[in-house]
Amino acid sequence: MSFRRIRILLPLACLVASVAASAGEPVAQVRVAFDRNGIVSTQVEGMADLTTGRKVTADDPVRVASISKLVTTIGVMRLVEAGKLDLDTDVSTYLGWTLRHPRFPTTPITLRLLLSHRSSLTDAAGYYATPLGQPLKGILDDPKAWDDTHAPGTHFRYTNLNFPLVAMAMERATGERFDLLMRRLVLEPLKLDACFNWESCDAATATRAVVLYRDGTPVRDENRAGKPACSVVIEEGADCDLARWKAGDNGALFSPQGGLRISANGLAKIGRLFLGNGEVDGARLLSSASVDAMTAPQWTFDGGNGVTHEEDTGGGQPRAFFCRYGLAVQTLATAHDGCGDDLFGDGVARVGHSGDAYALRSGLWMDRAHGTGVAYFATDAGASPPGEQSVFTRVEERLARGVAQPEDGQARPEQ
Repeated sequence: MSFRRIRILLPLACLVASVAASAGEPVAQVRVAFDRNGIVSTQVEGMADLTTGRKVTADDPVRVASISKLVTTIGVMRLVEAGKLDLDTDVSTYLGWTLRHPRFPTTPITLRLLLSHRSSLTDAAGYYATPLGQPLKGILDDPKAWDDTHAPGTHFRYTNLNFPLVAMAMERATGERFDLLMRRLVLEPLKLDACFNWESCDAATATRAVVLYRDGTPVRDENRAGKPACSVVIEEGADCDLARWKAGDNGALFSPQGGLRISANGLAKIGRLFLGNGEVDGARLLSSASVDAMTAPQWTFDGGNGVTHEEDTGGGQPRAFFCRYGLAVQTLATAHDGCGDDLFGDGVARVGHSGDAYALRSGLWMDRAHGTGVAYFATDAGASPPGEQSVFTRVEERLARGVAQPEDGQARPEQ
């Protein structure tokens, strides 16, 4: 019998070295490196909960923000393989009503366009605050919900609203509530203790949540007493009776665009699924063709064919953040002068997704050619200065690359 050598560094005293002291250090930082066979190193530092003094671990669930989109799309592709959904069918077929850009009424919008952010939708009319019992469809009546200039399929615009619509199609195709459907299709087969918006997690898992902070103030997931009393948006004074849920009525309830709670070790298993071409630890969830379809860029930046940053986090970057995008999968290190997406600084075309919400920064990145990857997150990282070589923040660069600072004070990459 042989054993894999797993290197665990506790605490992570030197992982994110030389971040400007004036910017402040993240409250918690976790980095897990992996290959096709398992985890190869785990590095942690800081607190999951400042109030109780609970230290963070690589098994603690955290709201990983937009990495949720990638995981949601694994569920979509399972339904595609089962013949329940089709990427290129008019999504109106699944929604039960006609989804059309008001200025381009003859152009169908498909799941492929929604998943690759080429639907011509925007987030300007909202995307997550539709309460239980109200249809999300009403958002689309607001002209601000649409890019008035570009027809569907002609322009990239990163839009969270796409994913509640994807969730609605999934619910209508199966009759199952999105969070429970994702548990059946993805989380349980991979034996992941994870959930979307807490409802389908148990109380013990919820109490291990990594609290999200902004400038030292908690903003999400203080779950010391167990799961939140209500895990979805409700109207003021209304009850939180999920029996009122209707399939395909409001796909934002369980936050398919950003509400996944999963540990860094759990993210590593998702990454290993991609390294294994749809199979991990003997469990096959996807065909290799489906993995290839997710990771193949549907859009590549050419200098003027898309909005290259997430608009609700602001613009002004000198170089593009999004440069290649597949089905909820980013590709890094794009060879274009206007791109700043070489997070690792080595020109390798890794695939995965970034996360940025409530002052958390997260990432899941895989080098499929070499069979390696990394999952990481940092909380209260909103004050991290710009990266040294990319348009990512400095803390993301350090976590991605595994920069360590040994006793001699000279930073060098983890080996």
